[in-house]
Amino acid sequence: MTTRKYLFCLLAGLLCCGVSPAPAEEAPAKVVYVIPIRKAIEPALLYVVRRGMDEAVREKADAIVFTMDTPGGRVDVTEDIIKLITETDIPIYTFVENQAFSAGAIIALATKHIYMAPGSVIGAATPLTMTPMGGVQELPDEVKEKMTSAVAALVRSAAEQGGHDKELAEAMVRADMEYEVNGKVISKEGRLLTLTNEEAEQLVGEDPHPLLSEGTVKDLDEMLEKTGLAGAEKRVLEVTGAERLARLIAGMASVLLLLGLGGIYMEFKTPGFGIFGITGITCLALFFFGHHIAGLAGMEDVLVFMLGVILLLIEILVIPGFGITGITGILLIFISLVSAMSERMPGEWRPISFAPETFAKPLLNVTVAFVGAFALAALAGKYLPKTHAFKSITLDATIQNPGDSSELLGLEGVARSDLRPGGTALFGDRRLDVVTHGNYINQGTAIQIVETHGNRIVVEEA
Repeated sequence: MTTRKYLFCLLAGLLCCGVSPAPAEEAPAKVVYVIPIRKAIEPALLYVVRRGMDEAVREKADAIVFTMDTPGGRVDVTEDIIKLITETDIPIYTFVENQAFSAGAIIALATKHIYMAPGSVIGAATPLTMTPMGGVQELPDEVKEKMTSAVAALVRSAAEQGGHDKELAEAMVRADMEYEVNGKVISKEGRLLTLTNEEAEQLVGEDPHPLLSEGTVKDLDEMLEKTGLAGAEKRVLEVTGAERLARLIAGMASVLLLLGLGGIYMEFKTPGFGIFGITGITCLALFFFGHHIAGLAGMEDVLVFMLGVILLLIEILVIPGFGITGITGILLIFISLVSAMSERMPGEWRPISFAPETFAKPLLNVTVAFVGAFALAALAGKYLPKTHAFKSITLDATIQNPGDSSELLGLEGVARSDLRPGGTALFGDRRLDVVTHGNYINQGTAIQIVETHGNRIVVEEA
């Protein structure tokens, strides 16, 4: 048998045996993150949006969908959400389930793809100021115009970002504008522009394209089918209890920083470990917890903060005086706190922008907290030691000088350790536990006993 005949027979045999090529691997299922924007737009929603977009970036999602049914809400939260949309490469869609008024309309305009359910509406984005009782507050004309002008600029910017008509967007904010479509006035002067689903999807322009909505769909599944995402895995996010708590903590960030830094500083100045250290650590832990849940603080911020505290402890407890180690520790603490309060890129550790405005507010808050903490500690050091409660929790429990100490009054000696404010001192060959009035005295400083109260011996610099 020739070689050619042998190969022919072998091929025929393989075909008869039904040998088929290995099946191709199935393409991985597409993933869509669904972020509901329902009811009022407020800070807790921002945490959900930030978390959802962060997860979507990390998981390399194919799309993000805002399912929207909202009367509007806070402008500052809206601005933050638009920033997140700007910094994300993943396609973002808005599906208006029922209504997208005010802040909801502005967020929708910032997305490139808008779909609407039958009977849904979008528009009416003029700013309103609410009273504590829930009513609309009347404002002077100049103040109202200032607010309207700012929101008009925001809505134009959002429309430009989403690729929509800026005049249409501004007509949603300004009632003194008239808006025409295909030669027909659909929003008369004196009325804010609000579009139904049918009005929003009508074709306009010489090169016909939808006015705002790319189509009317009955539900999210139909929208995904129209956008080539049929059968995609939908991951729906909701506001969690932890995010509601994070909102409360973020609102108290300055107070937590003040008490946390002040408590740690006072703990350094008191002997042992007590109420000041516990208070400081608890407040700072709450601060980082809240900002971590909010999607701002990462573990790297906590690690930088802890490194700063360690360096500061080394400077205070080990190295005499105060130098580069202590300054570095303070700088690391300061940087970690500012970073923990700054907006971040979704899915990344770095800030959303290195522009000054990204860090302006966090920088101000941390600076005020630092100054306030030292002022609080100074006042506490001056007045707290004189109170009965302070003496009982920080001094009497730590001083062990048996016998009558009244004869020690006026005795001079040397601080054997740093007094913060408690520590030990040498008076001749006698070592005693002493305390200051709250001020710090370096080791080796000449001191004098100025008060004695049983086992409590108070000293000052000689």
